[in-house]
Amino acid sequence: MNDKTRKRIEIGVLSAPALIMFFTFVILPVFLAAYYGFYKWKGYGTPSVNGEFVGLNNYKIILTDPSFQEALGHTLFVVVASLVIQGPLAILFALLLNQKFKGRALIRTLIFVPYVVSEVIVGTGWSLMLQSTGAVNALLEKIGIDGADWISDPNIAIWTLMFIISWKYIGFAVILMIAGMQAIPEELYEAARVDGAGFWRMQWSITLPLLGPTIRIWAFMSIIGSLQLFDLVYIIWGQYVSSTAGTSTMATYMVREGRLANNYGYGSAVAVVIFFISLVIALTYQRFVLNRDLDGALTDAKDKKRRERRAQKEAAKLAKKSVRPIAMSSEVA
Repeated sequence: MNDKTRKRIEIGVLSAPALIMFFTFVILPVFLAAYYGFYKWKGYGTPSVNGEFVGLNNYKIILTDPSFQEALGHTLFVVVASLVIQGPLAILFALLLNQKFKGRALIRTLIFVPYVVSEVIVGTGWSLMLQSTGAVNALLEKIGIDGADWISDPNIAIWTLMFIISWKYIGFAVILMIAGMQAIPEELYEAARVDGAGFWRMQWSITLPLLGPTIRIWAFMSIIGSLQLFDLVYIIWGQYVSSTAGTSTMATYMVREGRLANNYGYGSAVAVVIFFISLVIALTYQRFVLNRDLDGALTDAKDKKRRERRAQKEAAKLAKKSVRPIAMSSEVA
């Protein structure tokens, strides 16, 4: 057994557990959900025996259902609003917390705490505080401001949701941005100071460009998380209030029309639609935004060999160009 074969066997043995887990808990459920989506099925027994085959009818209903279209619109709004709100704020907070001052470590910890708190605790706490008789309205009334129906009013509820999402998840973005800033060489800032650049000029010309890969990775994670948003909406608004308050998402629609309506076949079809929407958005983002950041990290051996051959050809051309003048000079001599 040569070294190449031994290396392949080692790679296969080491990667087999991860591949088995990935197939069992990711790939297989997707195919099962797609299979269940062809049936009107109540969730017990097997769909082929205890269900009714409806073909693509579930998918047709999903794509033409105004409730799903509304939930899709809310989800896409959360995706965009999360990027617009959290991104700039996270960069500003990171710039502040990257400076040296007393109590910096404590503030970093406090701003990260909401991210590690369970969604159940966050949802329950904000739900109690945002009730019409809750702590928020009581505080506003004490300072002479009328309270509002933060949860049920369709004109306010979506912004309430965005506030809670930003409050919970911005800490992760801030820590990620700080890590990216600390990876920037200090020599660049020192050279800029020598050239007379001010603080904001250095942030615009040095920090933001070099922070680009970190921002793009965070944005990708934010998009995927927003597309899967479920816990906070379900805990605070419930499956029915969310649809009337204008905060329903694709995930809450799936639970409401699938499990609660006792139609698991339809719910599985919704899950497949959500999966493909997320997949298309993720692949598009990776192709047009993350491509340069991941170049070389997600390429196969053929691409590597192709780059090596191209480099060898370029080196050969340079060698020929350098040899030719030497030969000519020897002939003249």
